[in-house]
Amino acid sequence: MSTPPLPNGVLLDRAERRRLGMQLSVALLVGGLLLLNLALRALAPEQADVAALVAGVAAALVAVPAFAAAWHSLRHPDLHGVTDILVALALAAAWAAGELVTAALLPMVMILGHVLEERSLLGSREAIGALGRLSQARVRRLLPSGEEEDVAAAMLHPGERVRLRAGDLVPVDGVVEHGRASLDTASLTGESVPEEVGPGAAVLAGAIDLDGVLTVTVTRTGAATTLGRVVALMRAAERAKPPVSRLLEHYAGRYLVLVLLAAAGLWFATGSTPAALALLVASCPCALVLATPATAVAAIAVAARHGILVKGSAFLEHLATIDSLVLDKTGTVTLGALRLASALPAPGVEARELLATAAALGAASRHPVSRALAGVLTPAAAAEAVREMQGLGVVGTVSGEAGALGRPELLAELGVPAPAPPPHDGPVAGAARGGRFLGWLLLADEPRPEACQALAELRALGLGRQLLLTGDRAAVAERVARFLGIGEVRAEVLPAQKLEAVLSQTRAGFRPLVVGDGINDALALRAGAVGVAMGAAGTDVALASADIVLMTSDLRRLGTAIRLSRRCRRTIHVNVGLGLGWTLALVALAATGALGLQGALIAAVLHNAGTLAVIANAGRLLRFDEVEAGQPVPTPGHVPGVAPAMTPMPHSP
Repeated sequence: MSTPPLPNGVLLDRAERRRLGMQLSVALLVGGLLLLNLALRALAPEQADVAALVAGVAAALVAVPAFAAAWHSLRHPDLHGVTDILVALALAAAWAAGELVTAALLPMVMILGHVLEERSLLGSREAIGALGRLSQARVRRLLPSGEEEDVAAAMLHPGERVRLRAGDLVPVDGVVEHGRASLDTASLTGESVPEEVGPGAAVLAGAIDLDGVLTVTVTRTGAATTLGRVVALMRAAERAKPPVSRLLEHYAGRYLVLVLLAAAGLWFATGSTPAALALLVASCPCALVLATPATAVAAIAVAARHGILVKGSAFLEHLATIDSLVLDKTGTVTLGALRLASALPAPGVEARELLATAAALGAASRHPVSRALAGVLTPAAAAEAVREMQGLGVVGTVSGEAGALGRPELLAELGVPAPAPPPHDGPVAGAARGGRFLGWLLLADEPRPEACQALAELRALGLGRQLLLTGDRAAVAERVARFLGIGEVRAEVLPAQKLEAVLSQTRAGFRPLVVGDGINDALALRAGAVGVAMGAAGTDVALASADIVLMTSDLRRLGTAIRLSRRCRRTIHVNVGLGLGWTLALVALAATGALGLQGALIAAVLHNAGTLAVIANAGRLLRFDEVEAGQPVPTPGHVPGVAPAMTPMPHSP
């Protein structure tokens, strides 16, 4: 008997555990009765009637769940129900022929096989279910009086504060108010290296505080947290049916009619009830039915372990066929924030003096350029009397001297003699102190450190056609594209133009992988063969529009996802071939009478062996691991075996 190993796509829970336990108990009880029947026949032949009664009781016990499953399958037809119906028909035929031992043994063997199938799939399903349990914790809520109150995480609301100590599980999304600690985020992002957090840093539900005490202000709770969305995506992916499964379901009714006609024809032609029963059992398509979903669930669990959320198993199959790449720029291939790209001190000025002045003045300003410079160096003293000069920069006192940081126009207004700024396609800031020009600071939104390696890997995987789409200026986009080796660039494009660019690739016969993180990428993500959202900083709109979500902003995960999808596709092909070949071989043996008088039982045993072989092959996918994701990222422009697209921009000391 074979109820679906993934019933309605829901996670294995206590009710299902009880159901499996009851099925196993029934099977064991029936097995004991059949052993008693065998003992009576061997040791007390005169008690043949008692032995027959024992066999009848055993057959009746397994008949109840068998016929109940068949009735449910008739009312709610699906692919898995074909096996339930065939087993019930074989059971009824055995009853009619007076073969009570066969009527008891056949469902018992199928029940045992089903329990083994469920246990085989338990690992990947429990791995998914464990995510949902991460947020079911208790937490110390801080009261306005400063006292701590132990409450369930479900009772928290945005705006409240909680205190986390070493070993605590983070049950909500929030922002660190006080304290510093290392967080283990492996359950969410797949990153094995702990993340260091301090005041102002975001923390996610599901992370573990390894050391330190944190005071966290709650921003999201429950299903709204990043972990909650992860669990929702995993459940949706588990419910989704792969294309192969939908195709098989389309023909399930016709297949059932064909099997019944074949069994009836065999019985009329040979008069052999055992052969007809064997044909019914041998035709149960469990191995073929499980070939795709068992593999897909294993792949989804593995992807989650690597910080890759797949919204449906169909997207894994689509990902294996992509042949071009469309990338957003800001926040996707670049860091999404200004960084100091180069420091050019004036003659006679040390770089440290230039950076210290810029850091002191930048720390007192909220302008993006100033904030980018604030952390380049720890200044000896904080700037005083700082004033924002609207649209120009900031001025103040640094170490007792008048200082300035800003555009060339600010220096000119203050009467500080300065040379012309160097050519640069990003922001340029000049620094001065005591009326002396210190140098120029060049800023840019630089490519991610791993971007060169990641894109080179994708080219090696067959994605040689790469297109950079951005609303940014053409000069900036072309510099980034040259640096990363991207062959085609379209800059200053609107969301509708991004959509048209993706559609044009599709019309040209390509299957594009679209990667983005912003609201303006949502249309393009939907239009691609597969859309991938950068989940760490991606907007809710982008996450909702994408088919796959990367929980980290590491672009190397794209290569991991593609390699996993291609291995998943190969495993599915092997499993479908194994399941189909095994079923056809059993049918041939049953139809020719090669399985003998106990053909139905032999067919049941061989049927379960084939099913378990398919599940075991799918389980091999759980060992998939990408060591590359944990390796250090090489310096941009110096990827082994790949010539840099351009000389890397000089970095500040």
